[in-house]
Amino acid sequence: MQILTPHVYWAQRHGEIYLRVDLSDATVGQSTSSPARASENNKLQFRAQGHGAKGDNEYVFSLEFLQPVRPEIDHKSTQRQVDIKIKKQDEGWWDRLTLQEKKPLFLAPDFDRWLDESDAEMELQAKEEEKINKISVESRVRKDPYLGLKKGYLFMYNLVQFLGFSWIFVNMTVRLFILGQDSFYDTFHTTADMMYFCQMMAMLEVINPLLGLVKTGFFPAMIQVAGRNVILFVIFGSLEEMQNKPVVFFVFYLWSTIEIFRYPFYMLACIDTEWKLLTWLRYSLWIPLYPLGVIAEAVVVIQSLPIFDQTRLFSLPLPAVLGHSLSFSYTLQLYLVLMFLGLFINFRHLYKQRSRRYRSRKKKVH
Repeated sequence: MQILTPHVYWAQRHGEIYLRVDLSDATVGQSTSSPARASENNKLQFRAQGHGAKGDNEYVFSLEFLQPVRPEIDHKSTQRQVDIKIKKQDEGWWDRLTLQEKKPLFLAPDFDRWLDESDAEMELQAKEEEKINKISVESRVRKDPYLGLKKGYLFMYNLVQFLGFSWIFVNMTVRLFILGQDSFYDTFHTTADMMYFCQMMAMLEVINPLLGLVKTGFFPAMIQVAGRNVILFVIFGSLEEMQNKPVVFFVFYLWSTIEIFRYPFYMLACIDTEWKLLTWLRYSLWIPLYPLGVIAEAVVVIQSLPIFDQTRLFSLPLPAVLGHSLSFSYTLQLYLVLMFLGLFINFRHLYKQRSRRYRSRKKKVH
């Protein structure tokens, strides 16, 4: 195999030298990871195998620079060429590249990068102005003086909700292991007070987006909070006949299971911390649990319809011509339709949120 010299193209700036070696698919020996290295006497040594002007061969060249350069060299090999960037020891404009006045035959200007001294000074000045402008703009942007207070509030809110739903989850789990199916029938009486507290606190999740404290959409938050409150306060809270039904256990258990992963995820986000397992659980468990929760809520509504018809509770009085009253069950039947519409809206919102998060994580990895 012959040892040949490749075509080399050069350009400069006040602080750097750029070399483009016309050598495709360049590879180096096992003893070194870079085809180019700078010696103490300001010489650049290049050696690599690749496809050049005379086919596949080993290509070698050396350059002795006009002035001192730094030993660190940046290089990038592509399928078409090898790009080399060398920093000058002292910034300044060189009259030529090499110490010898006669230019080597293999060396030529890189007109794609070429600038004369005045153009290079204008480019440098433009970069400095851009840097100054960026600093000026950043200095004019006022930092939110209440950011720490907002994060503290959100952290405490999510912490309190996490503790509340954790108490419900643990209480129900322990009673299930001790009492078995008998625990289904007194779930409401043992956990209702804490569930009332957590769901009243959850009203803040509708207010927070309006105040700009969180990026969550207002309507998805309102749909979820309002839906749960209808089940808890309107149906369970007003109908004693519903409070002893086993469906209460399944509704409360599904709600608490979702929230014991959701609230700590948001709590840690307030302090810029992430646990990968918790993130996966938060964005994966809701896929089966959220539809199951809606189905359980639908069962509650269906079981309550005959009770509202019989008791006429919350019925709307009508003129005598139209009848005595309009049963609240008709409102619940309409709500049942809206519930599944809300399931679609919330499921779509949460799925988009999950997809955006994992796309952003992939970008960070790459």
